[in-house]
Amino acid sequence: MLQIKNWMEEVVFNFMDEVLSGMDICRCEKCRLDIAAIALNQLPPKYVVTERGEVYSKVNILRQQFEVDVVSAVTKAAETVRKNPQHG
Repeated sequence: MLQIKNWMEEVVFNFMDEVLSGMDICRCEKCRLDIAAIALNQLPPKYVVTERGEVYSKVNILRQQFEVDVVSAVTKAAETVRKNPQHG
């Protein structure tokens, strides 16, 4: 079955642990999802049509292409969430 996928989501989540490792920030699920949402709103979507269950080999291609933009967006988003956490 075919599906549409925003590959930028995979790229952001693949970078998140790497970016957050150098920051003093909460890593609970709510904060991680807030960071991802803020970062994704700053990045252009990259939609592709894929087979369900396809190997994520395209992530590596997109990762290299957008690395600087993604790291910057995730870092800025993490700072925003660190200053204003929304968890309980």
